Amino acid sequence: MEIAIIADDNKKELMAEFCIAYCGILSRHNLCATQLTGKYISEATGLEIEQLMSGSIGGGEQILSRVAYNEIDLVFYFRSTEPNETPGVTEQNMLRLCDEHNVPVATNLATAEVLVLALDRGELNWRELVNPTSRLARNRGVQDT
Repeated sequence: MEIAIIADDNKKELMAEFCIAYCGILSRHNLCATQLTGKYISEATGLEIEQLMSGSIGGGEQILSRVAYNEIDLVFYFRSTEPNETPGVTEQNMLRLCDEHNVPVATNLATAEVLVLALDRGELNWRELVNPTSRLARNRGVQDT
C-alpha cells in the first residue's frame, strides 16, 4: 500500500508517536511524507520514508497530485486544530480528492488508529484493485502485454 503522511507543525510529535506505536504495521508499506514530517518520523522510528518537498514549498501539492492520479491508498493528515487557523486550498483539495477517489484519510489520532488496524487486518486491500501503481495492477499490466 502507498501511504502519505502529513502533519502540521503542532502535530508532528503526535504523528511521530503514532508511527512509533504502529511501526510494525507501517514498515510493511510504502510511505511518503512532506520533508520535515518525513525526517521527524524517520529519525524517531527508523522507518524508510520517501521525503517529498517541504510542505511550505509544495510537498502537500506533491501528495495532492499523487492522490489525484489515484496513486495513494491511505492518507494520515494530522492537521492543526488551532481555532484561528483556517484550512488552506491544498488541505481542502486534499480532502476533496480523497473523497473523489475513495482514499481513506485520517485527520486525527482516533481515525488513524482505526485505519491502521484495518490496514493490518487486510480490510483496505481493495485499494490495490483501483491504484494503478499497486503490485496487483503492475502484475495485471505484465500479463496484458
